[in-house]
Formats: sequence, structure tokens, C-alpha cells
Amino acid sequence: MLYHLFEWFGDQGIKFPGSSFMQFITSRVLLAVILSLVISALFGKKLIRYLQKKQVGESVRDLGLAGEQQKKGTPTMGGIIIILAILIPTLLLADLNKAYIRLMIFSTIWLGLIGFIDDYLKLRAKRIAKRQGISYKKGDKDGLAGWFKVLGQIVLGVLVAMTLLYNDNVQVWREYTGEVNDTTKVIRRELDQKEKLFVIPDKPITTIPFVKGHEFNYSKLLPPMMRELTWILYIVVVIFIITAVSNGANITDGLDGLATGTSAIIGACLGIFAYASGNLRFAEYLNIMYIPNLGELSIFIGAMIGACVGFLWYNAYPAQVFMGDTGSLTLGGIIAALAIIVRKELLIPIFCGVFLVENLSVMIQVTYFKYTKRKYGEGKRVFLMSPLHHHYQKLGYHESKIVTRFWIVTILCVVFSIVTLKIR
Repeated sequence: MLYHLFEWFGDQGIKFPGSSFMQFITSRVLLAVILSLVISALFGKKLIRYLQKKQVGESVRDLGLAGEQQKKGTPTMGGIIIILAILIPTLLLADLNKAYIRLMIFSTIWLGLIGFIDDYLKLRAKRIAKRQGISYKKGDKDGLAGWFKVLGQIVLGVLVAMTLLYNDNVQVWREYTGEVNDTTKVIRRELDQKEKLFVIPDKPITTIPFVKGHEFNYSKLLPPMMRELTWILYIVVVIFIITAVSNGANITDGLDGLATGTSAIIGACLGIFAYASGNLRFAEYLNIMYIPNLGELSIFIGAMIGACVGFLWYNAYPAQVFMGDTGSLTLGGIIAALAIIVRKELLIPIFCGVFLVENLSVMIQVTYFKYTKRKYGEGKRVFLMSPLHHHYQKLGYHESKIVTRFWIVTILCVVFSIVTLKIR
């Protein structure tokens, strides 16, 4: 809103010191980071007190883990802090006319609402059990049904895919060196005092790391006679990615600061991708796809990073508040949607490596347990406990050490992902 206000001042010829500040994306990104930090820091404490007053506390299952009983009663639903710290700077500083910004605002609100309802239903079940004098055990089917959460993720996946496929403001440019004819979609653009040609490729395409051409069209996955159905394939892929990453972040949120810090690091990676692909000169230098209007998305990502870091002030060990599904589902869905928008979904297994491993640890544990129980009559386990971070807790590692090392692994994965921009 501030962006549009300053834009209106410019159209009216009204100028004052610092009025050009809003014209630069880098300035607005930095301001978004600072503003989100301030919002999460100032309002975080007030929200924590409010949640404590309303007895919105976490219930803890007895898993035999060190320090788990100290977490009992810690306020949950702190993801509200993250959501507000993302949305407010974005609404104030970003160009709301851009399709990418609108899509990410909707994604944040949509997933935040699903997570909030899930957390609220769990808390309501806890209060009812307390009122009736019934023992409440976390893990009872008292939140949103699993199929309902998956349905919400499917709706978001369809919306993201359809926007990238059919919105006229969503384009990808690449340098064109072939012969120009009447059927070629060519854009002429002056770059560094020389005229270059850019072509708009068919949708949908993505980036392949380590490959010279580095572009991949989803239609190549289908036989020629079925390529008219590429849009269906793309929707299925987007739904799978959003569901997997969102649930991966949800599973990772099991130790103080783990999901929050990991999401902030991944956000920094996506911010670099968005800024590079959204700048014509950087895109030409790195020989990557240029995506018009993508740079504006850096403001949203800056707000996300600031929100996570600000929330970490209260979520770091020992946590004063947990984000709950309100935060974890939202952050996972945001990361997935951003990766798809910047055409880096094939790099998700790398920079979201922690989410992937946490997901796989649960799948491996459950599958192997069921298999051995069916075959031998007694279930066996691969890990001492899943998800993976609980396995290390069982081995005797302090949760702060586990969290810090998972952060370090994420940093290494992110650095490797960024290096792929130059490795062709």
C-alpha cells in the first residue's frame, strides 16, 4: 500500500526527500526484512502472553525424550506471529498488481487458515476433555482430518499450477539465437548497448541443474500424442510438491527452532533465485531464464526471512512459544510455491534436504515396521524413533546440538543449490 501511495505521489509530480526509496527493489526488500523483524519481536511477546492467558498450551506425549515434560503448557499457535509478520510488510511494500505477489498472499492466508483450524480443534478437544475430567492424550483424532488438510493443499496446488500456466502476466524469457520468422515469439530488448532477441518458450518449463541447456519442458515426459494433456501432468506435479514440502516442514517442527531456522535459510536461497531470475542482466550473466516481474517476489521472501528470524527469538531453546500447524504448514507450502514459481522445483530435494530426510525417515520407519510385523509377527524399527531428529535425541544428543547441526546441513545444501547457477 505504501508502494502504491508513493507511486501515486510520483504520478502527481509530488517529490520530497527519500521519495525515490520505494522505486528500488533492494531498498524495499531490506525494509521488509526489518519491518517483519520488528513486528515479530514487538507483537510476539504480547501474543505469547495472550495465549498463556487463554491457556493455549501444548500437550506433550510421553515419548521418553529428554526435556519433553518441560515443554508441557508452552503456548502453541505462534504461527500467527509469522503470518502477520509476512503479510503486513508485503501489503505495505510490494506491488500488489503483480500476479506472483497476489498468489503468495493467497497461499499464506489459505494454508495459515487450515493450520489455524487444525490447532484450534485440538485445543478445543483438550479443553472439553479437561472440563469432563477425561485424560487427554496428544495424538487423538481431534484436529482436522488428514484428508481435509490434503484437500486444502490440493486446492492450493491447482491454483498455483493454473496461474503459472494460464495467467498472461506469467512469462519466461530466454535468449534466442535462431532464425527469426513470422511464427517465432520474439521480444527485442536492448541490453548493454546491443540488441538481443528473447523468445517466450511454451509452458510449462523448469530449470534442470548441471545441464548446459538447463531448461526442461514438462511435455517431454509424455508421448507426442498425449502432449496436449501436459497441463494435467503439471498440476499433479505441483500438487505433489506442495503436499510433500508442506508436510515435511510440519514433521520437522519437533524441536525448538528447528523448522523456523531451517525455513529462514531456505528462504534466503529462494530469495537469491528470485532476485537473479527477475533481473535481466543477472539472468543474462548467469545464463538462466529471465522471469519478468519475479524480482518483486523478493520483498515477500524478505518478509518471510525476517518473520522466521524474529519468531526464532522466542522459539529458540528453550522455546517460549511453538508455531503449531498454523506456522509449519504455512511455511512448507510457501517454500514449495516459491520454488515452483522461480522454476527451481527440481532443486527442492537439495535445498529442502532436511525436510526430505525427515519425511523419508517416517516413511521408512512405518513401512519397515508394518512389513516386519506382517512377516515375523513382531514389528521392528530402523530408527530408534522417527522423525529423524527424535532418533538423535534417543542417542543422547542435546536438542540444541541437533538443531544447530541440522541448520549447518541446510546451509551446505543451500550453498550447493546456489552453486548450480554456474555449474552447467
